[in-house]
Amino acid sequence: MSENVYNLEIFKWITPDVIDNIIQNCKERKYLNWEMVIVEWEESNWEWYILKTWKVSIDINSTKIAELHSWAIFWEIALLNEERRTATVKALTDIEVIVLSIDDLIEMINNDENKINKTIMNRIEENINR
Repeated sequence: MSENVYNLEIFKWITPDVIDNIIQNCKERKYLNWEMVIVEWEESNWEWYILKTWKVSIDINSTKIAELHSWAIFWEIALLNEERRTATVKALTDIEVIVLSIDDLIEMINNDENKINKTIMNRIEENINR
């Protein structure tokens, strides 16, 4: 696994062993050049993605608003709500993504010997104390 995954903002306060546990329990998918990963206005699929290789385009109303490159994270908010997708994400090259679904996350929390549970509780306590 690339060291870049440990530098993702979403993992900022999580120890490397917990990050490893999360990533090892995620699925990986490949998308071909110009294939749609997410389509604007579709129902949420309760998944978020870490882009392992190459790049994707983020489009709203068929207008490109951003481009993400290797080790970017996108659609993490899908784990928290069921709103429709607000943009289209399409592969600009053949890409590989790490995919975490809400079901995977719940399973990890229930079966991880409390590593993730402790991390989540510590984050909640830190936020309360701020």
